[in-house]
Order: sequence, then structure tokens, then C-alpha cells
Amino acid sequence: MKTAIITVFTALSLTAGIANSTKAATLKGDANTYTVLTDISAINKIEIHGNVELYVSDGASDQVKVYNKYYSESALVQSTNGVLRISSYKPEKLVVWVSANDLRAISAYDNAEVKSFGNISKIEFAVDLHDNAAAKLDLNAFAASLTVKDNAKADLTGSADQLNLYRDIESNVKSNNFSAAHYLENKITVAGNDLAGL
Repeated sequence: MKTAIITVFTALSLTAGIANSTKAATLKGDANTYTVLTDISAINKIEIHGNVELYVSDGASDQVKVYNKYYSESALVQSTNGVLRISSYKPEKLVVWVSANDLRAISAYDNAEVKSFGNISKIEFAVDLHDNAAAKLDLNAFAASLTVKDNAKADLTGSADQLNLYRDIESNVKSNNFSAAHYLENKITVAGNDLAGL
């Protein structure tokens, strides 16, 4: 009898586990509908293109939530070899929240926006902004690297032991509330977008 109960319990547990191993689950809240992508893990870099608003936070495990009725929009969210790529070219912003354990770099292009949700604490962290992308980040890092090209803008708060800053336009980086023990700044030349002073 005891063996039969254990067998039934095990069968039900396996069935529930198989039913929960879907690639995405759409949840409806009071004001928002979002999709949790469950087949994405080991994120160490995020690359965003188009009209995307990305919120990023530290987490014990990786999780991706895509808002704005993801499956009914022309958007792409895919993960390959630790790189999470997100793109959307709709007029409305595609809102994505990524919680990651081992995130090391973010690259943003077009009109993408990156915002930290809480403090991002990393040993090494690199942010690369192009076109009209914008980032507003609260960082606590040992070594941080920030590249701001074209008309991109960055607003940093927090601290780092080492900050390497590469930028086209001085006014496009706001770091009044950011402190670094060691600070290296290089201006990017407009012709060919080569980095000067490296």
C-alpha cells in the first residue's frame, strides 16, 4: 500500500513537472500582460536593437519577462551561447525585464533604453551604446567600461574601482553621482569611429 501511494505521488509529480516545462508562460495581472520565457539561462551579455525598453537587475537565477503582449507584436527575443538578443521595431516600446546572475555586458542600438532595477553589483561590467540608445544605471563594480557613440546618452550612479570611459560627445555622459578610484577617459574620433588614445 505504501509503495502504491509513493508510485502514484511520483507519477503525479512527473506529470506536473512535464506540464510546467513549457518555453513560455503568459500571465495576466491587473494592468499588465507579460510572458515569462523559461528556456533562457546562463545570460552573460544582452544585445538590444530597435524600440526596446530594458530593465535589468541582479538575481540568483536568470529570468526574462516580456511585457506588451509579446507574441502579438513583431519582436524577437532569443538566446544563443549566453547572449540574449532582443529587438523590436514597432512604434510602441517593447518592455523587457531581465534578472541575471552572471551578466557582464550590455550593448544597445537604435532607440533602445536600458535601466537598472536596483543596484547592479558586478566584478566586471561593460556597457556599449550606439545611435540614440540611452542607459540609466546604478552600478557597483570593480571594473566598469562604458562606450557611448553617436547620439547615445548615459547616466551613471554608484561606484567602481576602475572606470574606462569612451565617448563621442562629453555632454552625453552624466556621471556626477558616480565615483571611481581609477578613471580613464578616451574620446572617440568621428572619422571611422576609431577610438583615440588607446
